[in-house]
Formats: sequence, structure tokens, C-alpha cells
Amino acid sequence: MSDAVRDFLFELGTEELPPLALPELERALAEGIAAGLAHAGLAHAGLTSYAAPRRLAVLVRGLPAAQPEQVIKRRGPPVNAAFDKQGAPTRAATAFAESCGVALEALGRITEGKGEFLHFEGRKPGAATVSLLPGIVQSALDALPIPKRMRWGSSDAEFVRPVHWVLMRFGDEVVPARLLDTDAGGTTRGHRFHAPQALAVPAPADYATVLREQGKVIADFAERRTRIREAVTSRAAALGGRAVMDDALLDEVTALVEWPVAVEGGFDAHFLALPREVLLCTLQEHQRYFALEDDKGALLPLFITVS
Repeated sequence: MSDAVRDFLFELGTEELPPLALPELERALAEGIAAGLAHAGLAHAGLTSYAAPRRLAVLVRGLPAAQPEQVIKRRGPPVNAAFDKQGAPTRAATAFAESCGVALEALGRITEGKGEFLHFEGRKPGAATVSLLPGIVQSALDALPIPKRMRWGSSDAEFVRPVHWVLMRFGDEVVPARLLDTDAGGTTRGHRFHAPQALAVPAPADYATVLREQGKVIADFAERRTRIREAVTSRAAALGGRAVMDDALLDEVTALVEWPVAVEGGFDAHFLALPREVLLCTLQEHQRYFALEDDKGALLPLFITVS
């Protein structure tokens, strides 16, 4: 990839995020960063968001190293107010030139309507992208739909859950930043139990692969959801039934696990005498289990949980 165009990765590592809020937090963070880039005049080749119980992340591909050069046009005071009757410049003229950072002689004139005005046109080099990224990300974090923020430890930072790490990488460069009272670095962390150590992310595009292969984390929400559906469906078939696949439950379970594994369980068959609604309420809403039924729709004394 050209040095003039690089990928950017931001990851916020936290304690377990509220599962029902996770999809909306993912969407809002991606939209906030996209809006900030657009406002700064930074075009890109695409944006991918990630969300898992302990992380929110955004990958931006093909981001330029600096803003495009800006053309600045300013209209000054009317010419008849900029010069006295002897043609000497007035304070209005010199103050306008000073505000533009040029000598009075460098100003032009422009006619608009029935008047003639002093005019300035110049070019301003674009700011380095790496200097803009911390502010763009901070604004996106501030705008997240979080009804109630919390503090932790002795920090004054506030977020929906305590923050443990921040990853910000622009190409092979770690972005110098401090967000939510946490210094940005170039590493992520894996699964809380399977791979809790810090994991280096050599390049932004390596993020999802590093987490999957070294960290036992599937960072992509949709990918994780698909894997859970397939695992539950397959396990149910192996047990001679089919899963009662509730979409809301599937979304919630997806937001609760980073490395899904389907595990079977069962209960005493005499509980099947209870109404179906009671059993489903207990299994789905209270335990986050997937109930099983036979080919006629009758519940079986079996369930599948995802750990």
C-alpha cells in the first residue's frame, strides 16, 4: 500500500458491554467515525465495524496521510472603506491583510453586486491525518447513545463500562493519543480466559485474523451470529430435534460470547407438562438457552447453551 494511503484501526477494549446495547453501539461508533472523517475532508476506501462483548472496533481502509490542500477565499472590506481619499490604506484594510497573514499588496479585488471589495485567495496545506484521528474518535465516542455512563477507579473518564485498553494504528504507526484516560497502543487482547495476553497487531488489516487465530475471538458480530446459528442447528439435529431459533435470543447470545461453543443439556421430562410458553420463557429469557422440539413442534427435554 502506498505511504500516501494507509489503513486505520481503532479498538476500544472494555469490561463486558451490555449485550442488548452492543449492536447499536457498534453502528453508532462506525457512523460517528465516518462522519468525522467526512467533516475533515478525508476520503477512504471503505469502513468495517466490529463488536464483541469486550470490544468495539472500526477499520478504515485507504485513508490518505493528510487532508487535501484547502483553497481559502475571503472577502474583505469595501474598497471605499479600505482606502482614504488620498489612496492610503485604512485600518480596515491593514487589519484584513493581517488576519489573512499577507501583505496588503497581496490582496486582490472582487466585484460583487454593486460594490468592489478587497479579496484574499490562498492555499492551506492539509493537516496530517494522524493528528486528526484522536479528535475524530473522541467525538464519535462522546456521541454514542449511552443513557448512563459510569466512572471507574480514580479516573474521571466516563463510559458505559470500564476501559482497559485502546488500540489505534494508522498503517504501521501507533497513533499518539489518550482516550478515556487510557493511552493508545498497538496491541489488542484475546479471549478473557483462553488468550488474555496482549496480542500485537502488525497492521490494521490483520486485526480480525490476529484475534481469530491467536486470541480465540471472532470480532465480527455477523460472523459470530452465523457460527452460533449453525452450531446450534447442527447440534440439535444430532440430538434428534430442531432448535427453536428466536432471533432476539440469537442476537443476545451473540453479544455475550466471543468464541462460541454449543453445549447440550437437558431437564426432567415431567416438566414438559408445563405450558410451552412457560418453558420457553424459562429457557430463553432467564437462561439464554435454545430449546429443542421434535418434527411435530413438541418440546423435548433438551436444550443447547452457548458458552
